[in-house]
Amino acid sequence: MANYNEIDDILAEEEFVPVVFQKAINGVKIDESTEKGHVEQGSKTELPFWLARELHMRQAVSISVPACFNQKTRMEIQADAACADLRSRCPYFYEFGCKLAPLCDKTIGLLLPYAFRIRYKEILHKAHTTAFATASKFLTHLTREETSLYEAAQSSMAAFKKWRMGGPRLQRASILGRKRKPAE
Repeated sequence: MANYNEIDDILAEEEFVPVVFQKAINGVKIDESTEKGHVEQGSKTELPFWLARELHMRQAVSISVPACFNQKTRMEIQADAACADLRSRCPYFYEFGCKLAPLCDKTIGLLLPYAFRIRYKEILHKAHTTAFATASKFLTHLTREETSLYEAAQSSMAAFKKWRMGGPRLQRASILGRKRKPAE
């Protein structure tokens, strides 16, 4: 179920997925090619994930694997996950994959942690060692989730450097300066 307070969650569910209608449906116009508001059984089209999921739950459609999780993407991730341009395939690669896997292809659930583990190490390394000018090309290949991780890693490194360069190392807690009332 989508968390509709989070814009990223809503946008992840807007990704299109290929579907095949398992039933003929009347009173529906999916696109301009459907005649008189009728969809034939076996018709193929692409629908936003939120709609495809609801129709799948009602056994009206079967969901196929979208291009962002196809065999070519899997081969590229297995060859060198750190260099794969996942953003161009799907900006919400991980979140969308988690929602999609139970509905169409359980192996997506294996691909996601594999890709994330490899890319996570690379993201942290680049966030801590790369200058912004060189990092900009790297950032164009990151998904929305990975970009958030990169920014968090840079922020924590900046806070660490600030702490290390100055200011008192230890501060006395204000509660320690107070005296207790004598017990009577």
